Amino acid sequence: MKLLVSALEPSSNLHLQEVLKHTQDIELLGIFSKTLEQGTPLHDISEMAIMGVVDALKKLRWFFKVADEMVELAAEADKVLLMDSSGFNLPLAKKIKERYPDKEIIYYILPQVWASRPKRVEKLEKYCDKLLGILPFEVDYYPQGKAQYVGHPLLDEIDVHRFDEETKGCIAFMPGSRKSEITRLMPIFLEVRRKLGNNIRPLLVIPPSFSRNKIAHLYRGNREFEIVRDTQEALKRAEFAFICSGTATLEAALIGTPFTLAYIAKKIDFFIGTKFLNITQVGLANIILTHYNNTTLHNELLQEEVTVDNLLKEYYNTDPKIFANKARELRAYLSHGSSENVAKVIMA
Repeated sequence: MKLLVSALEPSSNLHLQEVLKHTQDIELLGIFSKTLEQGTPLHDISEMAIMGVVDALKKLRWFFKVADEMVELAAEADKVLLMDSSGFNLPLAKKIKERYPDKEIIYYILPQVWASRPKRVEKLEKYCDKLLGILPFEVDYYPQGKAQYVGHPLLDEIDVHRFDEETKGCIAFMPGSRKSEITRLMPIFLEVRRKLGNNIRPLLVIPPSFSRNKIAHLYRGNREFEIVRDTQEALKRAEFAFICSGTATLEAALIGTPFTLAYIAKKIDFFIGTKFLNITQVGLANIILTHYNNTTLHNELLQEEVTVDNLLKEYYNTDPKIFANKARELRAYLSHGSSENVAKVIMA
């Protein structure tokens, strides 16, 4: 089977890798990580990375060109798999469906219509044949019945064996993976590390793809930390974590590592998100629990709230037992992994 894939994000490619373990005789076409062995990408995901509205506008013309290339490539594919990245994938779904009405389009990791722009539901149901949700509550937003909850991919990918007695004194600092996130948070994290002194073991999580030169340029004071390249390894070793927004917040919740979220966005992006898109929560674990039982798991420090004093208060005042109980609720709600279920849909 030839499968046209549009997976622009590193996290999407990790999830795709897990799905492919449950498939047979699949050849990938399209946009995906060059590390996947089932095909040669039209464009590697490193070319697709953007950060914020301004960056997206600069590359807009190029993205239109890539979408046209994907539509042409769809002629060779038996099915289409779109993953996350609705800004690119939803218009792409429309173009492919209009050109090839009988081509099955599967959308896995649905847009966050429950947070903003609910009108995307109509387009998703019109241009996609199967909608695979990774949050139990989100399928209720799709009245036509095309959406199904397949489970959450992190439950396939996380080894949750963690022993609290081995984590004492380890603190994970996770300033994100994008340059703008790192440059805003790293000076604050460095000061927190210094305030905590030599009684802790500070772990600095850095993406495995970053070179020594990039680390030296982006992470001022990195020699005062122990560098860890694997997010889950750091979270299992840590008694507490300071985490930038992203998948890592849900990973920490499922592993059971208490943390606080610290996020500083560009002012224009934060203004658009809060004033126009009505975003009130950033942490995915909080969003899920709020929909489930109207509770939250962790505090969120945003913009000017991200200070050394506030981060230290979070570390000293977070109750690990309360966190552990809420984390178990979250895991039970998500119930099971998604990879095998997604593979069955693709192979059907």
